[in-house]
Amino acid sequence: MGEPDARVEVLGPLRLVVDGAAVEVPGPKRRAVLALLALAEGRTVTVDHLVDALWPAEPPHAARQALHTHVSRLRAGLGPAAARLQTRHDGYRLDLDVDLAQARRLLTSARNGGEALPLLRRAHALWRGPVLADLTDVRPIATAVEGCARLHREVTDALVAAALDAGGAADVVGLAAAAHAADPLREQAVLHLMRALAATGQAAEALRVGRDFRRTLADETGLDPGPALGALEREIASGATGAAPPRPRPTSPLFGREAAVGALHRLLANERMVTVVGVGGVGKTRVALEVAGRSDAATVLLLAPVTDPAALPHALAEALGLDVVRGDVLAACVAVLGDRAALLVIDNCEHLREAVRATVEVILTACPQLSVLATSREPVGAAVEYAYRLPPLALPEAEPDPSGVPSVAVFLDRARRVRPGLAPDLRVVADIVRRLDGLPLAIELAAGRLSTFSLTDLATRLDRALDLLGDRAGAEARHRTLRATVEWSYDLLGRDEQRLFRYLAVFPDGVDLDTAERLATDLGVADDPGTALSRLVDASMVDADFTAGTRYRMLETLRAFGIDRLGAAGEDDAAARYLIGWAVRLTASIGERIVTDAEPEADAALRRELANLRAAWRLARGRGAVDDAAAMLVALFDAVAYRDLLEIRGWADELARVFLEDPALTQHPRATAVLGVAAEAAYHGGDHPAAERLARFGLERITDPAGAWYCLAPLAVAALARGAFDDAIEHALGTAPLRAAEGPVIAALAAAYAGDLDRARDLHERGHPHAASPTMRSWSAYVAAEIASAAGRPGDAERQYREAIELARRSGATFLVGVATVGLLAVLGTSGRVEDALRGYADVIGYFARTGNWTHLWTTLRNLAALLRRIGDDRAAAALDLAADHAPEAPAVQAGAAADRSGAQPPTAAAEEEEARTEHHRPAPAADAPWPTRAEVLALAREAIARRLSRR
Repeated sequence: MGEPDARVEVLGPLRLVVDGAAVEVPGPKRRAVLALLALAEGRTVTVDHLVDALWPAEPPHAARQALHTHVSRLRAGLGPAAARLQTRHDGYRLDLDVDLAQARRLLTSARNGGEALPLLRRAHALWRGPVLADLTDVRPIATAVEGCARLHREVTDALVAAALDAGGAADVVGLAAAAHAADPLREQAVLHLMRALAATGQAAEALRVGRDFRRTLADETGLDPGPALGALEREIASGATGAAPPRPRPTSPLFGREAAVGALHRLLANERMVTVVGVGGVGKTRVALEVAGRSDAATVLLLAPVTDPAALPHALAEALGLDVVRGDVLAACVAVLGDRAALLVIDNCEHLREAVRATVEVILTACPQLSVLATSREPVGAAVEYAYRLPPLALPEAEPDPSGVPSVAVFLDRARRVRPGLAPDLRVVADIVRRLDGLPLAIELAAGRLSTFSLTDLATRLDRALDLLGDRAGAEARHRTLRATVEWSYDLLGRDEQRLFRYLAVFPDGVDLDTAERLATDLGVADDPGTALSRLVDASMVDADFTAGTRYRMLETLRAFGIDRLGAAGEDDAAARYLIGWAVRLTASIGERIVTDAEPEADAALRRELANLRAAWRLARGRGAVDDAAAMLVALFDAVAYRDLLEIRGWADELARVFLEDPALTQHPRATAVLGVAAEAAYHGGDHPAAERLARFGLERITDPAGAWYCLAPLAVAALARGAFDDAIEHALGTAPLRAAEGPVIAALAAAYAGDLDRARDLHERGHPHAASPTMRSWSAYVAAEIASAAGRPGDAERQYREAIELARRSGATFLVGVATVGLLAVLGTSGRVEDALRGYADVIGYFARTGNWTHLWTTLRNLAALLRRIGDDRAAAALDLAADHAPEAPAVQAGAAADRSGAQPPTAAAEEEEARTEHHRPAPAADAPWPTRAEVLALAREAIARRLSRR
C-alpha cells in the first residue's frame, strides 16, 4: 500500500483531511498549533516559537506540557499518517500537503510558460473563504493570513490577465470587480476591471472607473496614477478595445496639408478650443480628420446631418457610443469625456453656431483636460476659441514638373480615379488649378468632369463658366470662386437634373435609391429616374455611398448651394412640403409594416431615416403643420411603446402640449391618438399619473371610437403599474378590436398578477393567434412566461422568456429585450442557477443604468434583492428593498405584486413561499433611517453581485 493521503487546508477555515475524510480538530489552541505547523510548509517550528505564539503575554507553568499534549492529540488524529508529524530535538515538523504551497506551485507554473488559464483557475479555486478567520488573534497566524491575501491578489491578477488575453473577459468581469472593490486604491485591480468592462461592451463604465480612481487616489493620498492608466483610457476611448464606435476615416490622400496639421497639433497643446475656419470646400473637414487620426484619443462629431440645435447632445452621444434614452443627455456625454486628456472634433458648426458654443462651454468647463477642434465657415464665438484660417492649396509657379505641387496632385489623383491611365498635359492642369484658386472641392469637381470632357475641353469650358475675380487673396473672393465653381458644375446639368439636385438638397442625411427615384418621378423628370440620378453622381454633385446599402448624399457645401437655389427658384416652400410629405408617407409605411412580419425592415428604416425625419418634424412644427406632425407621430406609436427612442417620445410630449393648449384642436380627428401616444411616452418615462391624465384627456376628445385604443393601451399598463388589475383588464380589452393581440395579452397579464391564472390563460389564448409581428409574438411569449412562472412551471417559463428575447432582438424592440431578460433571470435564480442569474443581473443592471430607465431598474433591483436574500445576503437585500420602497418611479408593490411592462412580475408561488420563509431574517430598517441614493444603490448591487460570484 502507498502512503496515506493527508493534507491541511488553510486557504479558508482550517481543515485537516486524511484519506479523503475531514478530521475534526477541536479547541482553538490545538487548531492554532496545526495551523502554525502547516503554515511552516515542512520546516521545523521550535517549541519556543509555538509557546510564544499560543501564550504571548505570560505562558502558564505547564505550557510546554500542554503543547506536547496538543501535538500528541494531533498525531492521533492523523491516524495512518501520524508519522508525518515528527518530533525534533527543538520542535516539531509537519510533512503534509498544504493548499497554500499548492497555490504557490500553480502560480509559478503558470508564470513559467505552463497552460496559464487552467493552472490559475485551479489555484484560485483553492481559496474557500476567509483565511483562518477564527485564529487571527494568534499573531504569527495573522501575519501569515496577510501573506495569503497578497498571494490571493497575485493569483487573481494573473487569472484576470490571462482570461482577458484569451478573450474571456465575460468570465472574469465579476472577479475583476470584486478585486477592485476589495482594494479600491490598487491600480492593477483598476486596470484589470477597466479592461474587462471595455471588452464586454461597457466602455463608459470602464472610463468612469478610471476617473473615480484618479479622484480617490488624489483625495486620499495626494498621488497621481501611473502612465498605464492614461494609456488604457486612451485605448478604450479610441475604440481599440471595442469600446467606442468607429472613428470616421478619410477616404482620399491628403496633399499639401502637413504644415496645417502640424500647426493645429501645436495649437491644441496650449489652446482649449481651435476652430478651423475658411470658405466652403477648402478642406477643413479633411484636415480635422487627419488631426484626429494622429491623436491618441479623439472623438469625431459630424454635424452635417444635424439640423435641430436640440439634437446636438443626441448626436454627441451617438459619436461617443452612448445609448441614453432618459435624463440629461449632455451630462451623460460629459461624464464619459471626463477628466482625461482627449480631443473632441466637431465638424461643420456653421449652421448650429449658438448651440455648439453653448455645448462647448459646458464641456470645456467640466472636462479640464479636453481640447476641442472645430470646423466652421466662421468662428463659433466661444470665449476661449482660437480661429485658425485654412488657406487654399499651394499653386504651381514655374516648376518644370508641377505634379508634386499639392493643388496639381489633388487634380491628378481625382482625374486618374475618373480616367485610369490618363497622362494629362501638366501645363494645362497647372492653369486649371490656378484659376480654381487652389480650392480642393473646386479642383475635385473640375477633375471629375474628365469623365465627359477632354482636358482641353474642360479648360475651355472652365474659362466661360467661372466668374473668376481678380482679388483672389480675400476671403470673399475665395467664397465667390467656390460658388462659381459649384454653379458651373450645376449649369452643366440639364434642367430636370438641376431640379432633382435642388430637391435632394432638402434631405440632410441623403436618401436611398427608392426615394431618389420616386422624387425624380414626382418632379416629372423626363428621362429614366435612374439615369438622372447617375448623371448627378457622375457630375460629383451627389455622392453614392455603398457602405450600408445604397445611399445618395451631398457634400454640405453642395447641399447649401442647393438650398440657396431652391430659394432663388421660389421652390423652398414646395421642397419643404415635399420633405414633410415624404416623412408622412414614410412614417405611415413604417406604422403599417411594424405590426406585421415586415417589422425588422420597418425598424431598420426608422432608425436609418431618423435624421431626415427629425428635419421634417422641425419643418412641420415650424410651419404650424399640425396635421402632418400628428400623422407622423401617430404612425410611430409602436416605436414609442417598444423602442428606446427618446427623441420620438419627446416629439409626443411636444405635440401633446399644443393639443392641450389650443382649444381649436379639441375636435381634431387625431387629438385622441396624439394624446394617447404622449400618454404611452409618459408611462415609459416613469410618470404613470401623467400617462393616465393624458390618456383620459384624449378620451374626452374622441371623435372616432376606433381610435380609443391609443388611450386605452397606456391606461391599461398604467393601471397595471399601480396594481389596479380589474381596471387594467377593462382598459386592455377595450383595445381589442384594433389591437387584437396586444389588448387581450395585456389583460391576461393583469389577470395573472391578480392570481386568476385560468382567466389569464383564456385571455392569452384569445390574443395570441392575432400576434402578427415579431414584437407582438415576443410580447405574447413574455406574458405566457409570466403565467407559467406564476403557475410554478419554471421550465415552460424559461423557454418562453428566451423566445420573447430572441423575437424582440430580431424586431428591434429593445424595451422587450430588457423586460423579458429580467423575467428570465428570476427563473434562473429560483431554479438554482444562481451564478448565471447573478451574471445576468450584472449585465441588465448595467443596461438599464446606461439608458437611465429607473422604473425598470427598480424592478430589476427588487428581483435581485429576492435572489440575494435567498442565498443569505440579507443586508444587501434589505438595503435594495428599502431604496425601491422609497423611489417614486418604482412600480407599485402590493398583494399580487403590481407590475408593468418593465418586467415587474409578481412572485411565483415558490418565490412567495421563499419570501415568507426568509422574511424573519430580513432586518427591519429604522423608521427614520435614510435610504441609499441611486449611485449608492448601484454600487451596492454591483458589489453584492461581485462578492457572491467570487465565492462560487
